[in-house]
Amino acid sequence: EVQLVESGGGLVQPGGSLRLSCAASGFDFSLYVMRWVRQAPGKGLEWVSDITVGGGSTSYADSVKGRFTISRDNAKNTLYLQMNSLKPEDTAVYYCQRMIDDGPSGQGTQVTVSS
Repeated sequence: EVQLVESGGGLVQPGGSLRLSCAASGFDFSLYVMRWVRQAPGKGLEWVSDITVGGGSTSYADSVKGRFTISRDNAKNTLYLQMNSLKPEDTAVYYCQRMIDDGPSGQGTQVTVSS
C-alpha cells in the first residue's frame, strides 16, 4: 500500500523558512517522479513542484520559483521541500504525491504564514 506522510509544517512569519518532508513507503520510491501540491483555504489543489527520479531535473510553479527548492533522498525514501522567503499567500496544506497519481493520498502538513 502506498503511504506518504508529510511533516514539517507550522506557523512562520513572512520572510521565514520551513523545510517540509515526505516519508514514502509501500512502493519503490526511486522509480517515481514526485510532486508537491498545496491547497489554500477555500481553493482547489495547486501544483507546486516536480522532481525526476534521480533528482536531476526539477520544475516549479511561477508563484514559488526562486523561493522553494524540491529535493529527494532515494536512500531514505524521502522527498523534501525547502521553502524560503515565505509569503502569506503560501498559507496552505501541503501534500506530496507521485506524479502518476490523480491526487494526494496523505493527510498533508499545514503551513501558515502570518505575523
